[in-house]
Amino acid sequence: MAEPLLQTRDLSMHFGGVKAVNDVNFTLAQGELRCLIGPNGAGKSTFFKMLTGQLEPTRGEVLFRGNDISHAHAHTIARMGIGIKTQVPSVFDGLSVRENIWLAASRLNSRERARRLVDEMLARIGLTQAADRIVGQLAHGQRQWVELGLVLATDPELILLDEPAAGMTHEEVQKTAELVREINRTKALIVVEHDMQFIRMIAKQVTVFNRGSILVEDSVENILRNPLVRDIYLGKQAAA
Repeated sequence: MAEPLLQTRDLSMHFGGVKAVNDVNFTLAQGELRCLIGPNGAGKSTFFKMLTGQLEPTRGEVLFRGNDISHAHAHTIARMGIGIKTQVPSVFDGLSVRENIWLAASRLNSRERARRLVDEMLARIGLTQAADRIVGQLAHGQRQWVELGLVLATDPELILLDEPAAGMTHEEVQKTAELVREINRTKALIVVEHDMQFIRMIAKQVTVFNRGSILVEDSVENILRNPLVRDIYLGKQAAA
């Protein structure tokens, strides 16, 4: 079998007596798209922060392509090929869409290649017509796509998305789902999301977090039918 792209072994993060993440064993295959769900406080955000070097685990390991990155700095992990789009867009509001993506692309590429990448990213995220608009003046969904373009411009092998559909209109959610599916043709993704309709659009496998641990991992169809998952998290959404 091929080596997993990402693997955690007994990964734990304790804040005093609070076990935010406790003994999580998680495996992501090359090119896989996995959705993470769970109630607020289940440990999903803390888990993400350990994968990207924002938090150093209390114990356990994070392996990326077989390399232990548990104690690596965030910038080192980013250079190794893990990119993250946070829930609140991390963009430069006073710059144009093109300038934002240029800054990301030029970090790792020559000026000529960065220029080509910017045009490619603008087309990919559907903002070619808005390239010269100031990001701070864009709609919420467009700002989310700009940040996704920034992440893609650094060409990561694994992309972590934290609630990419939050606050979007129905049309924006549909476009974001299409974009995520397109990205998954060449990249692995882990998506944290509360919107079950969005998860239905993109997911095959779902990991459910609860109280800092993995409750269950299964296909999206089985997760939606699982009575335990419905009780602790999905509630009325599952029947929607």
